[in-house]
Formats: sequence, structure tokens, C-alpha cells
Amino acid sequence: MTSALKALPNVHRACMIPACQGQASHPRSMSLWEHGLHLFRSAVGVVLPAPMLRRAMALKTDGCPRLVVRDRAFPVRRNLYLVGFGKAVLGMAAAAEEILGDHLIQGVVSVPHGIRACLQQAGMEEMLLKPHSRIWVIEGAKHNLPDREALRAASVIRELAEGLTADDLLLVLISGGGSALLPAPTPPILLEEKEKVTKLLASRGATIQELNTIRKALSLLKGGGLARAAYPAQVLSLILSDVIGNPVDIIASGPTVYSCPSAQGCLQILTKYNLLSILPRSVETVLSSSVSDPSGPKDYSHVYNVVIGSNSLALEEAKCQAEDLGYWTLILSAAVCGEVSRVAKLYSQLIQFVCLSTAGLGEGPLRDQVRGDLLKLAAELEIPGLNLVDPLKALQGLESERSVCLLAGGETTVQLRGNGKGGRNQELALQVALELHRAKATGAGYFLGRCEVLFLSGGTDGQDGPTEAAGAFSSQELVDKAAQEGLDVETFLSNNDSYTFFKQKATKSVNPTLLTPVAALIKGQSSWGYCSVKQQVPPASGTMRSTSYFSFVIN
Repeated sequence: MTSALKALPNVHRACMIPACQGQASHPRSMSLWEHGLHLFRSAVGVVLPAPMLRRAMALKTDGCPRLVVRDRAFPVRRNLYLVGFGKAVLGMAAAAEEILGDHLIQGVVSVPHGIRACLQQAGMEEMLLKPHSRIWVIEGAKHNLPDREALRAASVIRELAEGLTADDLLLVLISGGGSALLPAPTPPILLEEKEKVTKLLASRGATIQELNTIRKALSLLKGGGLARAAYPAQVLSLILSDVIGNPVDIIASGPTVYSCPSAQGCLQILTKYNLLSILPRSVETVLSSSVSDPSGPKDYSHVYNVVIGSNSLALEEAKCQAEDLGYWTLILSAAVCGEVSRVAKLYSQLIQFVCLSTAGLGEGPLRDQVRGDLLKLAAELEIPGLNLVDPLKALQGLESERSVCLLAGGETTVQLRGNGKGGRNQELALQVALELHRAKATGAGYFLGRCEVLFLSGGTDGQDGPTEAAGAFSSQELVDKAAQEGLDVETFLSNNDSYTFFKQKATKSVNPTLLTPVAALIKGQSSWGYCSVKQQVPPASGTMRSTSYFSFVIN
């Protein structure tokens, strides 16, 4: 089956990025696989850190020099210091230094291990600091895990903040990955002990809110600790959100947002996941002594936190690009969450419903069953902002040749059961392939079997878990094809070893199954996923019609 699209309406819209960089083909002549990559790259392009920072911040030099962010102006007189931590921070820092000029006295940023070499190799020089920069770069947190270099960076950042006065302004740049790049355990806790606790929580399915509650309770800089260290200096934080709903107290564990996790609340979380009996003694000591509030300001009136980018921007750009390609497009939710296997089942059921709808199948027990199962699962997942009733009605009313693009945003949770290598995006892509494979044996399998399915899940920050991949592609044929090559999908999933699976499969595919970081390149946003379905329906004339369906999901 070819993946060319037919009967695409001639739609034109003003999008911020008309075409993805380095793509020789015109978007309308691309295959479905190329369409997915085009949408992904376009969406990522609109959340590049430097352009977002330039849109959010400006230096006004008429009269008294002042730094303007939204509706606030901060006088500057060579009194400005900069710190940052996160996967997107290097590009933000480069843009900030260009804007601030001589008003910037000193800075230090904690960024992922190897990021400068990666950006140089990708030819993205604009995201690198100039040779004589006043900003010190420390690379650490290899594989997105706190390490000694990240600990050193946190110490330098803390020392700079504690040396500021009431006449100074501290510009704080924060993005996704910032928590791992700013580890500062409260003594006597060692870095390894703190990481043991957070790893155990993550492996048992703790939410990002629960993880950050514990992180803040055990940290000197998280939970407002950095803002306390900088007091009485003014603090201006520019934040690229990687968390559903953009809660500034959760992003990077809220280093500039007042928070005082109670010992009782922390103990409830640890009890929930049966960890009390195996806590390091140092952690018990810190939690037992954290009854009183930390010293320092309580109102945090010296802090101004601004979210300058989130997955909503990427979603809107993907929607714009998809409509320009002729797709009927819908943003489902910006807050998809839940355990990855259940979210994968939701996507599988959505795909089945679309296949039934585009097949021209009228109202009947089969589609009613799929619709009922889909609505039930969506209700159980309790995804904020997700209401499928109206979208499903709209899908039922579409003509069979109309192309469809569904978009959503959020973050899934992976419960670790094995010791393999992977990330939430690769796990989701592989789990969706398994769900689609299982669906072939159901009543909807006949209609699903007449479709070509391609699913993509990728992180816009360029790194999915402790791997060099940003995500992965999958399809409904993947499970069968893998079995023919001696690869058992369920075995890989049971060991949380999706990266190893896709790396082996990628060597035998025409279109890569692994999404490389070049497609995403260090943004610090949420993750994405993409799915296309092309249905071959023989009409009465006997010629082949081509119907396409995209489910483009940010997890």
C-alpha cells in the first residue's frame, strides 16, 4: 500500500513554521510517515527556547534601562546575575546574554551532559554561548539522572545566589529536566540516598506531584530554596513548562516558589508505596526535623515567576500545520495522563473507532461497543479537559475520504517491572503496537486490518529516558514482523526494554523506528506521540480510495 494522500482540500493558513528544516519534499507530496515527522518538527520548532525567550523578554534602553517581562519592568544597572538549569536552558541563556549585554555581570547554568557537542554537531550554533561569555556552563546529569557534576553545579548556583544583595536582580532560567540538574540534598542526606528514594518511588508508579513533594522535602534548593538563598535580591524566573497545567511549584520542583511540604504529607506518600521500612536513616532524620517552616521570606514578594512556553504552543502549531495539509483536526486535551498501558489502550480504541467511521459503517452494535469501551476508559482515566462525546459524533459525520488529525498533550507514567532500557515515549509506542495487534482478533479487526497504522511518540526535549532517542515509531504490523525476526514484544515490555527493541528493529526498517534527538533538539517541553491511519476502501467504481487519520499526541 502506498502512503500518498488523495483528495486533500486546498487549505492555506498562516503558520509560524511553513515547513520543517532540511525537508526537501513539499509537505503535500510526503508519505504519511513523513507527514508525521513534519508535524512533529514543526511543533517542536515553535517551542525552541531562544525564540520563546525573545518573545517574552526585552531590554528597553530609552530613559532608565529596564528589563521588561510581560507587564513588569525591572531596572537594570549592571546589577544582573543569571542562573539556569534544564535541558532547554543553554539556548535560553544564549538568547538572554545577547539581550542583556553588559548589564549581565555573571552567570552559571547546569545543562545536560554532552549538549554542546550535540548542538554543534547538529549545526545549531545559535543555541550556544559565545566564546567570551560571562556565563559558566556545567554539564551533568548524564542519562537525565543527578550526578556529581550536577551536584557541583547546584553548589555553584547556590553560592552565587547567597552572595546577592537587595540591589541585585537574579534572572533564573528553568526548563524540563531542571530537577535532575539541580540536586542539593539536605545534610546529612547523600546524593545517592536521595536518588534511591526517588527511584523507588518512580518505579512504584508515584505521580510527578508525589515525587516532587519528596524531592522538595529533601532538598536545599527545591521548593523555593533557591529564592530563599537569593533573598533579598529580586528574582525573575522564566520557565519553560514540561508539566501538565504548568504548575510553577512542580516544574523542576519549584526552586523559586514557596513550598513547605509537611513531614506528615511526606510520610503518607512513603507509606502509600511501602517505603518506610527501607528509608535511609539520613532521610528519616531530615523528615523528622522538618516540622517547622524553613527560615527566610514567607510571602516571596521578591519573586516573579513567568511561564513563557508550554505544550499548548506546540499543540496549536501542530494543529495549524495539519490543517494546512488538509486534515480535519482536533485538540483532544493538553493534559493526557495515566499509566502508559492504559493510555495506549485508549489510543488503540480511538484508532479502531476512526477505522470503523471512515469505512462508512453506519450505526450498529460493533461501533457502539467500541464507542462505549472508549468512553468508559476515558472516564476511568479522568484526563483533564478530555470530553470525547462531541468529537466522536463529529468523526461519525465525516465523509469517508476526509483526513483526520487528533492532537493531545500531557505526560504518561511508566511502572517499572524490569531492568531494561527505555523511556515513556518508546514504551508507549511499543504498547500501542501491541494493543493494535490484539485488536485484530476482535470484531473491529477486519476494519483495522484494512488500515495502515503508524504511531509516533517522542519527547520534544530530545531525550526519552536514559537513552539517546527522542522516541519511536510503531505500527499495527510491528508485532508480527518482530516475531518473524525472533523479537517478542511482550517480553521486551515486561522488562521495560523498549529502547533495545526499537534499536534492533531500526536496523531492518526502511523508515527508522527510533526518533533521533535531531528531530527534537533539547527543548524541555512535554512528550509527543503521533499516529496515522490510512484506510484503503474499495468504492463501487472498483478504484482504491485512500483515507488518512492522524492521532498526534503529546505525553
